Amino acid sequence: MFSLRTAPALRRTADAHTSAPMADRPSFSRDLRWRLEVVAFDIARAIACVLPIEAVSAAGGWLARKLGPRTRMARTAARNIELAFPDWTPEERAALLEAQWDGLGRYFFEFPLTDQLTPAKGRVEVVGRERLVEIARSGKPAVLISGHFANFEVMAAAIVDAGVPCRVTYRAANNPYFDRRVVEVRARYGVTLFAPKGGLGSRDLLETLMDGRSVSFLNDQKFNGGVAAPFFGRTVHTAGAFARMSLKFGAVLQPMRVERLPGVRFRVIVDEPIILTETGDREKDLEAGVAAINAYVEACIRRRPADWFWVHKRWPDADYV
Repeated sequence: MFSLRTAPALRRTADAHTSAPMADRPSFSRDLRWRLEVVAFDIARAIACVLPIEAVSAAGGWLARKLGPRTRMARTAARNIELAFPDWTPEERAALLEAQWDGLGRYFFEFPLTDQLTPAKGRVEVVGRERLVEIARSGKPAVLISGHFANFEVMAAAIVDAGVPCRVTYRAANNPYFDRRVVEVRARYGVTLFAPKGGLGSRDLLETLMDGRSVSFLNDQKFNGGVAAPFFGRTVHTAGAFARMSLKFGAVLQPMRVERLPGVRFRVIVDEPIILTETGDREKDLEAGVAAINAYVEACIRRRPADWFWVHKRWPDADYV
C-alpha cells in the first residue's frame, strides 16, 4: 500500500480488464505473499485511521510523485498522455505526468478512509443530485457509468446517499484476502459490490436490472473483444454490455464524474443522461451508444486531465510498442 514500486494490488488494478484471475489453489509462496500484502494493508489502515485525512492524502501524493516515475507504470502513463495530447509540448506532458502521480497516490492512501469521504460527512458535494433522486423515486433501473476520475470511490457513496438501489460492479482482486478488505471498506459506507459471474454480459447483471435495481460501472478501460469506437481520435475497444442493457431495458444511461477539490474534498457531478438512439439496427445502435460513452469520458478527461487514471493501457497494444 505504501510502495508504488512493490504493491501488486495497485498493478493489478491498473490491468483490471486485461489480466485473468489466479487459479483457485495458489502455491504456498503465492498464498504467503497474499497474506503479507493484507497484513501490510491492515497496518497502513491502522496508521491512517489515527492521522488527519489531509496528512494521509498528502503523504500518498508525495510518495507517488517520488516512486511513481520509477515503476513500470510510468512508461504507460507517459505514452497515454502522448497519445491523448500529441500537440502538447514536452513540458506540458511532464507537468500532467507529475500531477497524475499526485492524484493516484492520494487515491490509494485515501482508500482505507473512504467511509469518511461521503456527502453525509461533508467532504462530497453532489451537483445534479436530483437526477439520482428521480431514479430512486421512479422504481426503474438505470445504468450508471463513469470513469476512473479523482477518487472515484466517492461516486458510489453519492449513489447510495441518494437512495438508488444499485449494485456496483467491479473485478474481484486476484488476492482473495485483499478482496475481502475491499468489500469491507466499501460496505462501511453502504456500498454493495458485485463481481458478476460469467462476465459483463452475464445473467447476474440481467437479473439485477429485471429486479428493478440499477447497476454502475467504470467504463473507461480497455476491454478486449469489446465494441470498437473512437477515443481521442483513435479506435479503442470498450465494454458494450452497459449500452446494450440500457437499450434492452429502456434504462436511463446516467453518466457521472468526480472532481478533486482542495482539502480532500470532492465534487460528484451527475450530468445529463446519454440518450441512446434506437433505429431497429441493434448493432449500429450499440456502436453509437459506446461511441457516446467514449465521447463523454474523453470530454471529462480534456476538462480535467490530471484527475484521470493514466496508468492503464487504454489504447491497443500496438500503440505501446
